[in-house]
Amino acid sequence: TILVFDLGGGTFDVSVLEIGDGVFEVKSTHGDVHLGGDDWDQAIIDWMVTTFKGAHGIDLSKDPMAEQRLKEAAEKAKIELSSTQQTQINLPYVTAGAEGPLHLDESLTRSKFQELTAHLLERCRGPFEQAIKDAGVAKGAIDHVILVGGSTRMPAVTELVRDLTGSDPNKGVNPDEVVAVGAAIQAGVLKGDVKDVLLLDVTPLSLGIETKGGVMTRLIERNSTIPTQRSETFTTADDMQSQVEIHVLQGEREMAQYNKTLGKFQLVDLPPAPRGVPQIEVTFDIDADGIVHVSAKDRATNKTQSMTITGQSSLDKSAIDQMVKDAEAHAEEDRKRKEDVDVRNQADTLTYQVEKVLREQGDKVEGSEKEAAEAALSELKTALEGSDTDAIRSGTEALMGASQTLTQKLYDAAKAENEGSYGEAGGAGATDGGSDDDVVDAEVVDEGDADDTAKGSA
Repeated sequence: TILVFDLGGGTFDVSVLEIGDGVFEVKSTHGDVHLGGDDWDQAIIDWMVTTFKGAHGIDLSKDPMAEQRLKEAAEKAKIELSSTQQTQINLPYVTAGAEGPLHLDESLTRSKFQELTAHLLERCRGPFEQAIKDAGVAKGAIDHVILVGGSTRMPAVTELVRDLTGSDPNKGVNPDEVVAVGAAIQAGVLKGDVKDVLLLDVTPLSLGIETKGGVMTRLIERNSTIPTQRSETFTTADDMQSQVEIHVLQGEREMAQYNKTLGKFQLVDLPPAPRGVPQIEVTFDIDADGIVHVSAKDRATNKTQSMTITGQSSLDKSAIDQMVKDAEAHAEEDRKRKEDVDVRNQADTLTYQVEKVLREQGDKVEGSEKEAAEAALSELKTALEGSDTDAIRSGTEALMGASQTLTQKLYDAAKAENEGSYGEAGGAGATDGGSDDDVVDAEVVDEGDADDTAKGSA
């Protein structure tokens, strides 16, 4: 298990890989696209500007030519402080004041530099911890730590890595050349010149489809190793639905509207059937090149529609990281919205099932059980017209209890009617069993109805 700690000029990434028998498998990756060596340079620049302004009353950041010299001097000082304890920053004739030319001549120690940049170093911890968590490995299980990028030459960064991992980073690679060497090897793999190396990448974001209530149902989770394939069965949301729309999404938010749309297609000419009966198998297949193939098949007719998405991995690192951060920032809000949708979908499904039972078998039972079920059904339908989730939840529980009592009464009535002879009981039992099977099948499908009902356009 190898951890790659990549601190470049403008971005920071941490990746966890497993290597064995020439196979390189990326387990996770995380980073900060707004953190890099340039930020350490800027800290020195800000210090020089503040120091010079305090001494001469002139803000060098307002002078473009002076600012360029400051940038060059800051980078030079940063590099020197990686190998020495103190450096001298000398910029003669950096600007002019009322009394003539002014010079900048300051001494910067490594300890002062580390004090100025301590907050930047602290920002490296979060992506590291997240990458370890996503990979599902313990810090003690990391065999090697590879430093990538010239900024990792700073002693404070090396010390941070040692503190985070508990071991010294590997010194066998050149941080400035390692990316170019790796890119050259991968080019050889793709061209076919290198036969003994295989890189298994991961999906940067989760992939799924929109389901009833505007929920995103994930089929392939973020950081899944590719190539990969996943299938899941969905059903219709309405009676006699003749088509369903497959809305393919990418992102980490629970609600579809906040994720990136990769494409839409429709599966049409479905045979007329009650809701919950059709079985539509949706398959996501990502090949080794990161190309996504999405298909939807109606199991009854074997009709299939599909689409291929080639640009899903073209999102730049900043966009991917921003989507992950948005998901983390709105996690509680999204969880509440999804819970509200789940409660409403469950109530809607139960209402549909109880109405069906009352319509088809209501004349077989009379008395308080039927009246209680009808009253609970009416209350729940009223609650569904509003937006009070607690009222919908309590109405669902009440209707569930009443419907169980009703179905038990129906079962007892059927049993009493057929208790004459074994053969008659067996025959009636077979018929009722078929009916029960239909109900059970609907319940199995509808367990996922809250999340797994394909959003239809009909």
